[in-house]
Order: sequence, then structure tokens, then C-alpha cells
Amino acid sequence: MTAVTDVAPTAAPKGVGGIGQSVRDSLVVARRNLIRMTRIPEMIIFGLIQPIMFVVLFSYVFGGSMNVGGTTDSAVYREFLMAGIFAQTVTFATAGAGAGIADDMHKGLIDRFRSLPMARGAVLTGRTLADLVQTALTLLVLAVVALLVGWRTHTSLGEVLGAFALLLLLGYAFTWIGALIGLSVRTPEAATSGGLIWLFPVTFVSNAFVDSGQMTPWLRHIADWNPFSATVQASRELFGNPGVVDSSAWPMQHPVWASLIWSVLIIAVFRTLAVRKYRNATA
Repeated sequence: MTAVTDVAPTAAPKGVGGIGQSVRDSLVVARRNLIRMTRIPEMIIFGLIQPIMFVVLFSYVFGGSMNVGGTTDSAVYREFLMAGIFAQTVTFATAGAGAGIADDMHKGLIDRFRSLPMARGAVLTGRTLADLVQTALTLLVLAVVALLVGWRTHTSLGEVLGAFALLLLLGYAFTWIGALIGLSVRTPEAATSGGLIWLFPVTFVSNAFVDSGQMTPWLRHIADWNPFSATVQASRELFGNPGVVDSSAWPMQHPVWASLIWSVLIIAVFRTLAVRKYRNATA
């Protein structure tokens, strides 16, 4: 007589809800990247050197020759300048984000993540969140340096924090552009180059370093509708820094709203494209 043993089928593990799993996986990846950053302090140190150099160079080398509001007072220009330097700092982090993702692709790490049972967008979201934390630390140090060279705010603490929040939101939005570039190239070097090529015209054809009213009409129109310019102008208003804009362009008349709309739109578009690229990526 043959004994027959009934074996109960192994129950499949219960899945976590889509949003809950995505948040959990994103935080895990963000933690992994933050730990990695702490083990490579040169990444943070070198990320601080460039903006500090810009502050010193523009403040003391060019400050006395810049006309802001009809005056060439270097102290006035320093207050005008700092919103632009802050915005440039958070957006230039884009190149590093793109290079980091390209490096992960080159080493096959992205393929290993894709083989795991995790939310598809979590790898990129976690990476961009970690970059946002690093950018916030850089911005904090840069603000201290700005105070040392004479920059001051003239509004409430809430408005100052609101300005920094807009700056970080813009930086986070641009990081998704960097993520898409990092997924689209073959090497980290190409990602760095590709991340900087478009950033220079975006940051310099703006009101960050000079009054856009002094530009030729066609160039001023581009600068006034530049998403970067909207965040710079919003920050100046919230900081209470000089930078009166004589422009009928809607973003310059409503810079806070324009900054929010531009940043959210960039995140929506480029996150969608980056996640789609990630799904189809191969090492």
C-alpha cells in the first residue's frame, strides 16, 4: 500500500501596496546612496568648492562693476547675487546625479536592482532623494559663507525658509533631467559633459548674475521665461534682496507661482521619461 502525503502548497508572499512599496523601496535606495556618500567625503568637499569660488569671484572681482537698480555698490550686488548663486548650486548638482546613475549602469548595478522585486521607479527616486539631501547640506554651508561675505535677508524666517524650499525643489526637478541623461549615455564622463552643456546657457541666460533689463529685447524675453530665472526672482523676493524687475512677463510678475509650476512640470515630465528609460535600459 502506497501512502500518499498531501503537501500544502506554499503560499506566495503577500505583496505590499503599490504606493507603500514604492515609498519603502525608495527610502532603502536613498539610504544606500547616503551611506555611500559619507564614505566618499571628497564628493561633498569638491561640491562645495565651486559655489564658494563663484561667491568670492563674483562678489569681489565683478561686484564693483555691476549695475543693480542704478547703483554699482558692491554690497548691493552681493545681496542681488546670492539668490543666483544658490540656484546655480542646486542645479549644477544635476551633473553629479547623472554621472552617478551612469556609473551604476556601467558597473551593472542597475541590472541587479532591476532583477529584484522592487518598485520600478524606486531606484531613481531613491537616488534623486539622496542627491537632494546632499544638495541641502551644500546649500546650508553656502549660506554660511554668504553671510560671511555680507549677504543679508530682510524678511521673516518663514519667507527665508520658503525661498530655500523653492531652490531645493528646482534642484530636485533638474536632478530628474540628470537622471534621464545618465540613463541615456554609456559612460559617467559622457553624463558629466552632457549634464553641464545645457546647464551653462540655462543659468547664464537668466537674471541670476545680471539684471535681465540690460539684455537685448529677444534675449531678455528668453531670460524672463527661463524656469531658472523664476526661482531666482522668487528667492530674491522672499529674501528681501534687491532685484526689482521691470518686465511684463508673467513669470517675473508672479515668480513664486511660476517657480512652483515650472518645477512641478519638470518633475512630472522628466520623471516619467526617466522611469520609462530605466525600464528599457540594459547595461
